Amino acid sequence: MCTTPYRPINKRSPWQICYWSGVVILFAWAAWQRFALPLDPIADPDLGWYLGPALNKIGSGGFSPMPYGHNFIYPGFVYLLLRAFGDFRAITVAQHILGLLAGGMLLLTWRRVRVFVPSPRVDRNIYDALGLLAAAIFLLASESIHFEMQLRPEGVCAFLFSINLFFVTQFTACCFVERRRVATAVYGIIAMLTAILLVSLKPNFALAAIVGLLPIGIFFFRRAWSWQKITLAGGAAASAALLLLPDYFLSRNDKASQTYLPLMLFAIHADLIRDQMAADLERNAKVPYPRDWLMRVQRALSDEIVKSSVVSPRHHSKIGFDYDYLMNNQTSIAAQLRREFDGDVSALCAFYWFYYRRVWLQRPLFVVKKIARQMAIFYAPRCPVYRQTKFLPLANEYDRGVISFDRERFRKIWTAYPPAVEFMARSLSSVGRQSYREIRAEYPPAADFISRTELLARSAPVLQQRAYIRKSLLVLAVTYLPLLLIALTISVVVLSQKNWRRRLGWLAALVLFVYAYNMVSCLEVAVFHSLEVLRKVTVQMFFATLAQFFALWFILEFALEMRGRAKPSLPDTSSR
Repeated sequence: MCTTPYRPINKRSPWQICYWSGVVILFAWAAWQRFALPLDPIADPDLGWYLGPALNKIGSGGFSPMPYGHNFIYPGFVYLLLRAFGDFRAITVAQHILGLLAGGMLLLTWRRVRVFVPSPRVDRNIYDALGLLAAAIFLLASESIHFEMQLRPEGVCAFLFSINLFFVTQFTACCFVERRRVATAVYGIIAMLTAILLVSLKPNFALAAIVGLLPIGIFFFRRAWSWQKITLAGGAAASAALLLLPDYFLSRNDKASQTYLPLMLFAIHADLIRDQMAADLERNAKVPYPRDWLMRVQRALSDEIVKSSVVSPRHHSKIGFDYDYLMNNQTSIAAQLRREFDGDVSALCAFYWFYYRRVWLQRPLFVVKKIARQMAIFYAPRCPVYRQTKFLPLANEYDRGVISFDRERFRKIWTAYPPAVEFMARSLSSVGRQSYREIRAEYPPAADFISRTELLARSAPVLQQRAYIRKSLLVLAVTYLPLLLIALTISVVVLSQKNWRRRLGWLAALVLFVYAYNMVSCLEVAVFHSLEVLRKVTVQMFFATLAQFFALWFILEFALEMRGRAKPSLPDTSSR
């Protein structure tokens, strides 16, 4: 009797034809949805962080420091595209292509992870269909397309997520399942490179990158494989030097980069710091700051927290005040403290760090509660990572781009590089007459682009999310938490029993591993920022989608295995 698991080719061909036809149709439709929209990137108030360094490099030949702790990776990406194509539309085109590639990597990862289950019980055709469904939801969701249209690092995050997870999966399979030594070293180096690249692009994914490297960390504790370990360590060191040293040299003298993190932590925890200062004053606690000065700062901080709540009462409701106001308003506490310390960045940062550490030491329960409230935003009954909006008016998005340009600050940069003028003209809904004349004098064709500005602001199409995608996203949103809890319960059963562990142990670890990406990403944002900033949540859609489909596969495998074990064996009647 033939026991081969492979079916004859004539029985496999119809499904394979349907599957690959579905893949082609999906990617063609996803590409059409992207490239039928305007190709001008959408600007926002953080424009100067990402575009300014690139335009300085083009205009003056020098790459300016990365403000506010941001790395040079995304500005470098923008610079290379502008230098190569001379058109801002190349940014959106490139990000759309990377988004499509992310969908392709999702499919490749899905097909690869089947190696972790020996003799899987879920039929291959059903398994392939589930992977295709996951890719379709990711590629056709309007939020994925919206991110790719923005002049922000989030436009390429999904691609970096996808290649990092793919190469980590390849490393794990080659190292622990297939025991291919050369492939293990190669995939391990690439996985470490993509992890460092992800952190360089968005520092708030540092914990996610560390989680992604756990299999490599475990590998270093196994016996033998010495030269592979040496190769991996050398590749990690080279990757870190390649990506992190340039940023260090570019930003080491930038005051904004030095103060960004401590100021952010101070502002996010301003209410707890205010209360701690009041307690220190009441108890005459020994702190390295004069009592009169600390009393003045405490009163000022208290007043500014109240003002921030009045200015934007709907912002950051879980926090209770607007930390952006505290950080960026020209009269708020950050500006006042800069004057108090007379521009001494080291002393100012020391003050921020002192009181941030102090609230952890004196009020740890309050800090943990603050983090828990933030985490509850993501782990809600309806997970907010999936947006089910029907329409997104792109005209409004381009209109909001006007606040992204401080014309007095950026005019010299714009006029130094003509395509930048074109980009501004396509992105702004209105341009002052004086600005118009100055730009036209520097670059006459700018008049054509300014006329297009008005047209785009009035007639930009609406990004529509189809009903079948909205319903799919709703299902994923309401099942994220239940699937996680079910997968956790089954994982305990599987990992605690040898027979189950041999069959489904790797799959259980895989499900928990991918869910951990979401958890640590949310935890890092909850500690250092706020999950009420929607893009901090929705950018995690790639991980969330894969995690849920892995969990669904895991539950199906467990259920089918349970059914197989529950079937009573037929009695042996041959001797009767």
